[in-house]
Amino acid sequence: MKAVTWQGKRNVRVEEVPDPKIEKPTDAVIRVTSTGICGSDLHLYEVLGAFLEPGDILGHEPMGIVEEVGAEVENLKPGDRVVVPFNVSCGHCFYCDRNLQSQCETTQVTEHGKGAALFGYTKLYGQVPGGQAERLRIPFADYGPIKVPDGPSDDRFLYLSDVVPTSWQAVEYAAVPPGGSVLILGLGPIGQMCARIARHRGAGRVIGVDLVDERLELARRYGVDTIDLRQYKHVADAVRDRTDGRGADSVVDAVGMEAHGAPVTGLAQQLATLLPSPIAARVVEKAAVDRLSALYLAIDAVRRGGTISLSGVYGGMLDPMPMMTLFDKQVQLRMGQANVRAWIDDVLPLVSDDADPLGVEDLATHHLPLSEAPDAYDMFQKKRDGAIKIVLAP
Repeated sequence: MKAVTWQGKRNVRVEEVPDPKIEKPTDAVIRVTSTGICGSDLHLYEVLGAFLEPGDILGHEPMGIVEEVGAEVENLKPGDRVVVPFNVSCGHCFYCDRNLQSQCETTQVTEHGKGAALFGYTKLYGQVPGGQAERLRIPFADYGPIKVPDGPSDDRFLYLSDVVPTSWQAVEYAAVPPGGSVLILGLGPIGQMCARIARHRGAGRVIGVDLVDERLELARRYGVDTIDLRQYKHVADAVRDRTDGRGADSVVDAVGMEAHGAPVTGLAQQLATLLPSPIAARVVEKAAVDRLSALYLAIDAVRRGGTISLSGVYGGMLDPMPMMTLFDKQVQLRMGQANVRAWIDDVLPLVSDDADPLGVEDLATHHLPLSEAPDAYDMFQKKRDGAIKIVLAP
């Protein structure tokens, strides 16, 4: 089969690789019909190569048709249409029982001290072959895959794999008061969906910050009060101007460790990628190589007693945190990988609704064949051609 493989920094290729097979009686194999490129994939493309090996198959946002199931799989059959959450979780351990699938004890990558395995995402998270491919093996197939109806376009359901539940959890963790204000930092796919979900759930004012024209325009179409980062020297002051001088009740950081506006740390990230892989891995994992501009802005712009929700990925161990400010402002801070399965009952009815209240069919800006993945990654990373969300079709 053909699959998108990592080959080095800013170097992905579509190659012929062996077809996946049933390895355990709890497995299933699907034929992938759509698969997204996530902002987290760009971390692999740019910064986290020390945790990958040439030939690793990327991607954690797939959906498709079940082709084969193992002998112990009872909830799926060939022909079922499914979306696959990016978490690899068992469904019956201590953490899965508590809807913390991202911490699944059965698939925890204890060798690296990390939580549950993820599809297509580095040695730190199990080095499980990903979904940017023609076929995908799914462990724990009785639990993970989400069956969806035939008929509507893939765009209706694809984002159940990551974007919608990640955004739902981000807004849930942000604890936006009814009628309150929420600031969304970064208007990529997650930020766009966070803004829509926040409005759907009753936020009175949604403010979005970005510096890409197309992203700002898309957010405005959904009622977001946008702030163009290029036009403000002090963005937090602009937020306070919109919130009675206090700051936002809640902030969602949908940017993470590769935020703009931190040239020194950005250089440190690039220098780390030039080190031999074992050394680079230690530097990236254990040292402070995140760009913390978005997080610092979140801390500045949230009101006293407010809540910050982190959905953007951070990777450094020793990143400096302004603890005095956090303590003095009595800020609540929540974060973590999305527990996809925990939110499906909330979001499946919304994406199934013909009225499309979250605009899931209006998120992808590019639909491209899998064969064009190398250019798609370059386009997404450089924000060329108005790329906000790219979906690949094997």
